[in-house]
Amino acid sequence: MANALAVAGPNSKFQQPDAKPAGFWAGLWHGIILPITFIIRLFNPNVGIYEINNNGKWYDFGFFLGVSGSLGGTTRTITVYQ
Repeated sequence: MANALAVAGPNSKFQQPDAKPAGFWAGLWHGIILPITFIIRLFNPNVGIYEINNNGKWYDFGFFLGVSGSLGGTTRTITVYQ
């Protein structure tokens, strides 16, 4: 049975027999939930942060965008007056 939160790992729907590999949208989702799944992974070995059964470049691109969105911060310009 696939997990309900669609996290990567041995119980993901992409590891089931005859499953298609993870694509862009799965990569985007896995990137967005990376901070949460990292913490869960420390205590549960059945949860992964990156799907092994993926289609390659599109999954990686989605994962990168998701990580950038979830971990990216704002920039602040500091002006120094002389």
